[in-house]
Amino acid sequence: MSRLALVACAVSGLFLVAGVPSAWAGVTVPGGGRESTNPTGGSSKNEGSHGTIAASASGVTFDRSKNGSGPAAGPVAAAGNWTPPACWYAPKYTAAQFKAYEEPIWEAESTGPEWDAQQRKRYVDGSPYKNFNLSKADDGYWWTSFPNENFPPGWDACDKPDFWVDKGAPPPNAQAVSPEILAHLAYAEVRVPGTKVTLAPSNNTKVNLPTWAWLDKSDFKPVSVTASVPVLAIEATTVAKPVSLKLDPGTSDAETYPGSGECTFNGDGSIGTPYVKGDADKTPPCGLTYLRASGSNGPYKLKATITWNISWTGTGQPKPKDLPDGTFGTTQDVTVDEIQAINR
Repeated sequence: MSRLALVACAVSGLFLVAGVPSAWAGVTVPGGGRESTNPTGGSSKNEGSHGTIAASASGVTFDRSKNGSGPAAGPVAAAGNWTPPACWYAPKYTAAQFKAYEEPIWEAESTGPEWDAQQRKRYVDGSPYKNFNLSKADDGYWWTSFPNENFPPGWDACDKPDFWVDKGAPPPNAQAVSPEILAHLAYAEVRVPGTKVTLAPSNNTKVNLPTWAWLDKSDFKPVSVTASVPVLAIEATTVAKPVSLKLDPGTSDAETYPGSGECTFNGDGSIGTPYVKGDADKTPPCGLTYLRASGSNGPYKLKATITWNISWTGTGQPKPKDLPDGTFGTTQDVTVDEIQAINR
């Protein structure tokens, strides 16, 4: 039985955890938790997407201390066909840790005598490794394969058996973890705050009355996540910067300002202009006018979507390098009454 066959069984929940081969140890299966043993020693549980610093079962450590937060925070939707890596290879075990993990599996005979014999031949008998490379214990690490925990197409493409890499030596395959792969993994961990714009009039407005919309400069600022592999001394920081606000009135019976509905950030980091008394006859630089009352069907769902410019820097990449832009939006209720004019 191949490792991938065993993993397929794991995903289907058809065999005991004790039978999971080492290449897939610590991998999240649907509904499960994660825990990983790191080459630097000890075990560490992933603290979740809103944790500050957590080692994950991907062989990667994430620093989320500069991430977006709040109850409405969420992941950006990337433009185009971008997806995070489906699978990758990363260091996971020292020589002693790998031996300590593998031998109890063989002794339990949970993976079958043929599989166990193949593993002993590969890792103990010298074809190609001798006694788990214990004689080279200080010279490198055992690398293993990790699938994206959401199991997208291609998650099972990293089917190379666990392999040894000396410190400082280039890994022998293109899917080995790298600063660029770390940047993409960090992208998937980025969370941005929800988008509730300030309106004037607020929440309740009138037919044919311009409604001003704005975001204070303190509401939105760049967020970032850093992904690293400390034992390889590589890292990447993915940064998301807000660049524009798109207003969708929630009905075709409305006009937006500007006509595209897309308001760009000002030089001070704000969007739009706050309404002040005396602006009633002016056209807002960012806002909208409803042409029909919301009526008995309930308030309109105004959607405010921020576009975030995404880039990364890291080991070997000191200047920002673009990744696909991302968007994130939230909705808020706007009630529109059937009154043609109002004094402010």
